[in-house]
Parts: sequence; structure tokens; C-alpha cells
Amino acid sequence: MTGSRVLTALRYGVASALALLFLLPLYVIVRNAFSTNANITAARWNWLPDQVNLTNLQSLLANDSIGIVRALTNSAVMAVLQTSGTVVVSLLAGYALARFTHRASRILLGLTIFTLMVPAATTFVPMFIITAQLGWIDTFRGLVVPGMFSAFATYLFRQFFLDFPSELEDASLIDGCNMWTSFWRIVVPNSTGIIAAVGTIVLIGSWNAFLWPTLVGRDATRTVQVALSQFMTSQGVRYPELFMGTLVAVLPMLLVFLFLQRFLVQGLTTSGLR
Repeated sequence: MTGSRVLTALRYGVASALALLFLLPLYVIVRNAFSTNANITAARWNWLPDQVNLTNLQSLLANDSIGIVRALTNSAVMAVLQTSGTVVVSLLAGYALARFTHRASRILLGLTIFTLMVPAATTFVPMFIITAQLGWIDTFRGLVVPGMFSAFATYLFRQFFLDFPSELEDASLIDGCNMWTSFWRIVVPNSTGIIAAVGTIVLIGSWNAFLWPTLVGRDATRTVQVALSQFMTSQGVRYPELFMGTLVAVLPMLLVFLFLQRFLVQGLTTSGLR
């Protein structure tokens, strides 16, 4: 009994130490967001900020060349649209790959898994050329549509639907529903866990996207990640505003994660990725 308690205490101790380690970057962001440039770049590290006020936030909001409020709005619009589109497309594709087991379905599944092995950066050039030819540069269509097709999200949905009880669908078909009605009225309402999990992953990924919005976005569709990069110039780095902007950009996703974390764990557990 004593050995079991010691082992439990050891596990909690290791978990707490790892939690503190992973929270260290967030602490640095908060500390620097409320510090002056001299305190941030000082040779001696100070654990506490030297100005606990909103001076850096006021400076950030007053900077019209950055336009942080508009950038946050653009990121929110892009993230919500891309998450909604990705969930719908991947939900349908994953269900089809799970329910249709003929040869063509297996080939499509293999191709889907194969795309996971292709580095995303290698697809940016052809995607950019297609986007430019469609006239989608500096539009939300250019930011959202290319990112709506996710092989990873499709695979997660497919794994979940493999374990979904088909008896529920058979019962609805006997009651007179067609396959489409059965999917939307029976399958989808009972898949909220995996939908929330995939939605959370896609939402955080869309919000944090940098390279694609840098290529496609311009002044009208500049996202918050691109806006923050403007604090780093050839003349130097404006650390106080950069870290305050980073803190402002992190908070929305932190709240989303705290609210949806139980769905994220539940969805990944039931999808077969144990």
C-alpha cells in the first residue's frame, strides 16, 4: 500500500514538473508583455515585469500601421470559416471511407493516408499558382478554401465511424429514412465528441497559420500572425509590443482549448488513436 502511494506521488510530481515546464513559454510571454524593452533585453534576468500596467497594450492598439484589431477579426473569420468547411468535408469523406468498403474506397483511403506523408510546404507553390489564377489573392476564399481539405481530419472521422454502431443506421433505414437522412439525423448527433475534437484541432491550426496567410493575404486580409511579424524588422525587434500582441493572440485559443479540452480528449480516445 505504501509503495502504491509513493508511486502515485511520484507520478503526480513528474506530471506537475512537466506541466510547469510546458507553461514556461506562456509565463515568458506574460512577463515580457508587461515589461519595458530595457527589462526584456537586460543582461540579468528578472522574474517579474517592471511595469504592471496597460502601457504596452495601449501602444499596440494605437499602432495603425499594424492594425491588430482588424488582424484579429480577419483571423477569427478565417479560422471559423475554415474550421466549419473542414469539419463538413472531412465528416462526409470519413463516413464514406468507413461505410463503403469496395476497392475504390480502399484506393482512396490509401491516397488519403499517403498525402499525410507529403510535407505541407511542398504544396504551397502549386496551391499559390492556382489561387492566383482564380483571382483569390487577398480574399478570404484564398485563405480558407485551400485549407478546407484535411487528410488528417478525414482519417480521424473514418476511424471513429468504423466503431460507430451500424445497427442505429439500419434501424433508421427500416423506419423509412434514406441514407442521407440517417446520416444527418442519427450519425451526426451522436458524433458530437469527435466533431468537437476535430473542430478544436482545426481551429487552433487555422488561427496559428502563418506561411499560407503570408503568401495569400495582403492589407485587407492580414491575419494576426502576419501582423505580429511586422514588429520584427531590419532595424530591430519591438519586444514589448510584440509580446503584448502575442498575449492578445494567444488568449482566444487558450479559452477555446480550456472550454473544449474534454471533447478533444474524448474524440481522440474514441477515434482509435490511443
